[in-house]
Formats: sequence, structure tokens, C-alpha cells
Amino acid sequence: MSADETPQSAEDKDRAERPSPLRNPRTRMILIVIVVAVLLAGGLWYWRYETHGRYMQSTNDAYVQADAVVVSPKVGGYVAELFVANNQQVKVGQPLLRIDSRDYQAQTAQYQAQIDVATANAQGVRAQISEQHAGIDQARAQLAQAKSAWQFAHGQVARYAPLASTGAETGEKLAQLRDQEKQAGAQVASAQAALTSAQRRIGTLQSQIGQALSQGKAAEAQLDAAKVNLGATVIRASIDGRVGDKSVQLGQFVQPGVRLMSVVPVDKLYVEANFKETQVGLIRVGQPVKVKVDALSGVEIIGHVESFSPGTGAQFSLIPPQNATGNFTKIVQRVPVRIAIDAGPETRKLLLPGMSVDVEVDTVSAKGARQQIEREQDAFNRRQGK
Repeated sequence: MSADETPQSAEDKDRAERPSPLRNPRTRMILIVIVVAVLLAGGLWYWRYETHGRYMQSTNDAYVQADAVVVSPKVGGYVAELFVANNQQVKVGQPLLRIDSRDYQAQTAQYQAQIDVATANAQGVRAQISEQHAGIDQARAQLAQAKSAWQFAHGQVARYAPLASTGAETGEKLAQLRDQEKQAGAQVASAQAALTSAQRRIGTLQSQIGQALSQGKAAEAQLDAAKVNLGATVIRASIDGRVGDKSVQLGQFVQPGVRLMSVVPVDKLYVEANFKETQVGLIRVGQPVKVKVDALSGVEIIGHVESFSPGTGAQFSLIPPQNATGNFTKIVQRVPVRIAIDAGPETRKLLLPGMSVDVEVDTVSAKGARQQIEREQDAFNRRQGK
């Protein structure tokens, strides 16, 4: 036996004679406690997962949003005044800018003048109608006079005709009286025609009044439109919020519909979370939500599910997918879910549209929904004989 083997054998002999730690009652008790603790922790975790954890649906595809209003002019022109600056807080109805209104004021004055002209024309025609009524009375008097003259001439002929037949009067006298009767009859016809013409003239004048009034109404409609355009030269805030993305400058010529700025309602923010379609089966309106904002590390904001999008995000894209053409690869779709933020004013001041957040929805309240759906479907299938 070598010198090196002798110490090694002694060490092995010493290790063999040393008692095992597991034989120590204290050690065994510590190990038992650790095992029991691990089992209890595992059981508690499993119970927690089965009763609550598996009903928590979370996603980091979520962002703070706001229904911002894009400010665009209704009329074109040069910007004469700017009343707000970028990032300024504004109230509903507050003026934002004013477009040079001189052209629109001129249009308003022009249409007002057309209304005045139409009113004057109508009044002039009414005056003519009054004069025409006097002319009708005169024509009636002339007709009555002509009828009286004809009746007199007719009576003269009736008296002299028997005398002329007996020779008491000359035939020349009777012929003269008959001629006078014809002339009187012609005057009656002329007076009747004059009366008819004067009466019909009233209808013509009344139609002229209607035409003048119609022109006045058309001018009034144009005036109303011109007033609307004149009022549109002052652009006001339609909601409370903060001015952002302001691109308009003083003196700039703007066209209708061009984006000038946006008003963001920072006090009405919400979260739009894009859940996978496999996650929304138990999500319901009103369920509580925990929101964690990346910009506020460690801060947890409370919210609740407010509404669901009527379609997946792909359905509202500029070019929706057409899966019926070409090769098909199934992709899990995302469903936008709107989440209301239940936070105080100080917290809301720190939130801005576009911020990234993580959301977690507690769907425990709908844990029996899937079984109910299955029962309803089974009952429906039985009714259908399937």
C-alpha cells in the first residue's frame, strides 16, 4: 500500500463512521415543514388559479385614447386672428381663430339688397293693383253709360219704326236712328271688353307680386346661407379640451376641410385594449379592470369594461383581408375593447393619448357563461331535431 492511499482510506473510514444528517430529528422536522409548506403553497396557488387566476385576461396591446376633434374651416380665406396657442386648454364655444370676413359680409349685404329690391317690386305692383281697381270702376261706369245710350237708341228705333211704316216719318230718319243704335251697341261691346281687360289685369299684377315674393324668398335663403358662412369665419371649440397639433399660422390662406388643429378631451380619456379573440369569451361590459401605465411605474389604475368593437381590427382596416383568395394561414384576430378609466383628476393629468398600458380584466363574474351557452345550444339542437 502506497503512502497516498493510506490517508484516503482513513478519510473514508471517518466519513463512514460519521452519522447521517437525516438521522437528526431536528433536521427531519425542518425538511417535513419545508415539504408541507411547499405543498400548501402549491395547493394554494392551484386553488387560486382555479377559482380566480384562470379568469384573468390580460394584454399589453393597449393604449390610452381620446376622441379628439379635428378643427377644420367651413369657408376659405386668410387667417386674420389666432386666439389660442399649442397645448392651451380651451372651453366649448371658445373662439380658436378668425378668418377674414369682408368677402362674406359683402355677400350678405348683396343678398339683403336683393331682398329689399324684391320687397319694393312687390309694393309697386300692389300700388298698381290699387290703381287698377279704380280703372275697373271707371270701366264699369263707362259700360253702364254705353248700355244706357244703347237702350235709348233702341227705344228711339222702336218708336220711329211704326211711324216710318205709315209715312208719318221719313225713312231717312229711321235709318239714322238705327245707325245710332248700332254705334251704341258697339260702344257697349267696347266698354265690356275694356272692363274684362281691366279685371284680367288684376290677375297679371298678382302674379307679378308672387314672382317678386319668390325672388325675395330666394334672396332670403341665400342671405341665410351667407350668414352661416359669415358666422363660420369665427371657428370655435366644439368640446372642452387641450389644443394640439396646431399647424395654422396668422395670415395663412386656408381651404375648407383642411386640418388646422385638434382639440383633445384630456378629461375623457379611455383605454382601447386589443384582446385576442380567444380571450374575449368571458369578457363582459362592467367587469373590473386593472390598468398599469408604462409611464407610471408601480401605479395601478382601476377601470371597467365599457364596450366592445362591432368587429375585429382587421375588418376596419383600409384593406380588409380576403381570406377566400389564395393560400390561407389562420391568424388569431384582435378585438378592440373599450375600457373606462376610473381615476381622479390628478392621475388623469398624467395620462396622454397614445401611452402604452397593460390591462387585466377580471372575468370571474362570467365563469358560468360557457356552460350556460352549451346548455342553450344543446336545447336548441334538440328542438331542431339534431
